[in-house]
Amino acid sequence: MINQLPNLNWISVLLAFVAYFLLGALWFTLLFSKSYKKSLGGEKEILENKPIFIVGPALCSLIITIASAVLVYALNVSSLKDGFEFSLFIGIGFLVANTVNIAINPNIPRPILYGIISGSYHLVGILIVNSIIIAMK
Repeated sequence: MINQLPNLNWISVLLAFVAYFLLGALWFTLLFSKSYKKSLGGEKEILENKPIFIVGPALCSLIITIASAVLVYALNVSSLKDGFEFSLFIGIGFLVANTVNIAINPNIPRPILYGIISGSYHLVGILIVNSIIIAMK
């Protein structure tokens, strides 16, 4: 599968990455900020704005975007309908499930709420990523 890297439309990968990253910024700072803080047990806390909280998610979003693009190309997902099904499959099967699994630990006071907020972000994000990659394939 790694042999698909040279075949990727890297402009689509870049656009998909930017869309995914910006979605995260909006999701966690504007759309679901209060619920996200509540899931972490800090409704009244102001979240710190350290570089790791920007660079880390950006790097992870980039890796997810590239991995998804490689799979789209390797599996020859070419229609938006197939892309939607593929996105739901990997979104729920990997991203949402892994997010909920990470949330289920004693350090997250509301793991289900955290899983719903963060998992749904990744599901929407991967739908956007794959739609861009397939549309520009």
